[in-house]
Amino acid sequence: MDMLVRGTQVPSAGDKFGVKKRNLEGQMVVDFAKRMDMSVINTYFQKREEHRVTYKSGGRRTQVDYILCSRGNLKEISDCKVVVGESVARQHRMVVCRMTLLVCKTKRSKIEREKKTKWWKLKKEECCEEFRQKLRQTLGGQVVLPDDWETTAEVIRETGRKVLGVSSGRSKEDKETWWWNEEVQDSIQRKRLVKKKWDMDRTEENRQEYKELQYRVKREVSKAKQKAYDELYTRLDTREGEKDLYRLARQRDRDGKDVQQVRVIKDIDGRVLTSEESVQRRWKEYFEELMNEENEREKRVEGVNSMEQKVD
Repeated sequence: MDMLVRGTQVPSAGDKFGVKKRNLEGQMVVDFAKRMDMSVINTYFQKREEHRVTYKSGGRRTQVDYILCSRGNLKEISDCKVVVGESVARQHRMVVCRMTLLVCKTKRSKIEREKKTKWWKLKKEECCEEFRQKLRQTLGGQVVLPDDWETTAEVIRETGRKVLGVSSGRSKEDKETWWWNEEVQDSIQRKRLVKKKWDMDRTEENRQEYKELQYRVKREVSKAKQKAYDELYTRLDTREGEKDLYRLARQRDRDGKDVQQVRVIKDIDGRVLTSEESVQRRWKEYFEELMNEENEREKRVEGVNSMEQKVD
C-alpha cells in the first residue's frame, strides 16, 4: 500500500521533498504527525530520488517507510536518506537518519503547590508546648481568647507559621517520602555532600567514601521504610491509620497517571482529528449518541409486557 507523504501542504509535519504526491494513507501519516506534534524527517532533506525511494519492486518506486521525530528535536537532525543496495525487508530499503544528541543530566520536574503551615508538628509535645507559650505571649498573657475571631484566627495562623514553619510549596514527582524521618534526611544530606566532593575531586579515596556512605544510607532508608510500614499496619484499626492509608492510596493513584500524555481523538471513520474544533465536535457527537441511546433491555421488557397483555 503506497503511503506517499509530501509535506508541502502541512509544514508542521513535513517539508517539500517527498516522492510523487500524497495519497489517502500518506495523509493519515501526516495527520498523525501533526496531531502528535511530530515531523516526517524523510521529507526535510533534498536528495536524489534514488535516495528517497524506500520501496522498489518491478516498475513501482514509492516512499512507504518513514522516520518521525518530535518537532522539538528537529534541530538535532542533520541528515536522512535511503541507503541504496541495503534492504531491511523484502523490497524495502534501509532509511538512515543522522542526528546529534546533547547528553545532559535532566532535572526532576517540580510541581508548585500552596505553602501550608506544618500543623502536624503539634503532635509532638515540645512543639505543642512552644506553640502554646508563643500564642499566650502574642495575646498578652490572656488565658481567654478575645471576642474578635478574625483577629484571633490571624494571630493563631501567624504564630503557627513562626513556630511550626511552612512547607516549601514544591514536591518532586514520583517521590514517596511519607515515611521519611530526621535520621533519613540527615543521612541523605551527608551523601549529597560527599557526592559533590567526589564530583569536584575524582580521587579513589573520595570514591570509596561515597560508595561506603551510599551503602549505609540504603540500609538506613530500608530500615526506616520498614518501620514506617509496620507502624502503619499497627494503626490500621484507628481513625488516623485509615486516613494515612487512604492518603497513601490517593498519592499512588496520582503518581500512576501520566497527565502529560497526548491523547489521539479519531472520528467515526477512524481518522485522526487534527484541529481543536473537530475534536470538540467529535466529543459532542459522542455524548449526544451516548445520552440519547435507547436501552435495549427496556425495549425487550416492553415487548414482553405487550405480549402478556395480548394473551390476557
